[in-house]
Amino acid sequence: MNPTATDRATLRALAERLSREAGTIALHGRRSTIRMGGDTKSSRTDVVTEFDRAAEAHIVGELRRLRPLDAIIGEEGTADDGSSGYAWFIDPIDGTTNFVYDQPAWSCSIAVAYEGEMQAGAVFVPPMNEMFTAALGAGATRDGAAISASSQTELALALVGTGFGYRAETRRQQAEFLTELIARVRDIRRLGSAAVDLCMVACGRLDAYYELHLNAWDAAAGELIAREAGALTSDFDGGRARPEQLLAAAPGVHQAVLAAIRSI
Repeated sequence: MNPTATDRATLRALAERLSREAGTIALHGRRSTIRMGGDTKSSRTDVVTEFDRAAEAHIVGELRRLRPLDAIIGEEGTADDGSSGYAWFIDPIDGTTNFVYDQPAWSCSIAVAYEGEMQAGAVFVPPMNEMFTAALGAGATRDGAAISASSQTELALALVGTGFGYRAETRRQQAEFLTELIARVRDIRRLGSAAVDLCMVACGRLDAYYELHLNAWDAAAGELIAREAGALTSDFDGGRARPEQLLAAAPGVHQAVLAAIRSI
């Protein structure tokens, strides 16, 4: 049976609770650690810490207890098959490099889909103590108050966010986009967390955000939050947004940003 509005509200509340709890675990760990270390994943600069794993373990443990039939896909290796049609996407610390360097732009991102369609999500930004949430068809909030994308309509005045991967060739491709786009917009920001970037679009702190080669858990919650806040999301061809190519922008500049990207 397809989720009802009540079901989505329940899922939203659960995502919010778990993201706050896991984000708080990570924050307390960071504040209690003088010298931060970790292992690496895709490259020498792609770090994972003990707190990424601890935060994911907390979320997974609660989901297995409360929703044992749901699938779980986590950045730090959780890959549980489910039979309910629901799937949870977990990024316990999105922006781990920021976390390691004690930069404030990192988050705990949790989203849940039913039969491939995102139903609810939450992004908690522990250093700022800000909680962004959304449910399909119910709008988006920051700390419980409704938020909306910016009213910007001029590409030349748009503040645009982006990000870079950890593999050298990927970064080179992403830098080529940046070099061409930066002269056409107000300025570029690179915060270091896709989930945070998408929430910045949702509340109007960025007019647009684009990135290549994300993972599903990076974008799942933030894309829903941005879309429910009124932003338009797509891939670089104007089709459905996907992690490999993601653009989220205020309605007044989405087509202009998309056209600029496609011209590169």
